[in-house]
Amino acid sequence: MKIALFPGSFDPITKAHVDIVKRSVELFDKFYIGIGVNSSKKGLLTIEQREQMIRSVFEHDERIHVIAYEGLTVDFCKSIGAAYMIRGIRTVSDFEYEKAIAQMNHSLAPDIESIFIVSKPGYSSISSTIVREIIRYNGDVSQFIPKEALPYL
Repeated sequence: MKIALFPGSFDPITKAHVDIVKRSVELFDKFYIGIGVNSSKKGLLTIEQREQMIRSVFEHDERIHVIAYEGLTVDFCKSIGAAYMIRGIRTVSDFEYEKAIAQMNHSLAPDIESIFIVSKPGYSSISSTIVREIIRYNGDVSQFIPKEALPYL
């Protein structure tokens, strides 16, 4: 069984994240969206709100499982039996950053492959960081967020 993990903070989930999931899920038998818990970061949404939000976005696809985790992502991959880690790439700088992480992960867990999925051009400028800023200043984020996620904001 081919199992993959798409890790991230998803604070909040964006249409760009959804696009990466929809284009990746077809490649695997089981697909986890892992919400990484970083105790040193103050998020916009709680971990529980993010889990509920993501579940509502993907409630009709039984292949997708949403779970929060803490610690090294490669250790979490091992705990769920995932041999693949999905990472979205929007820009050249994303690639450099993700490449460095993938190389470190490979050193820690050579049996886990990192797979980069390049975002569609229309989504390359969307990031959770920018969406959070728009929300903080009461802007309209509906064009960047899946409609199922809007009630959580």
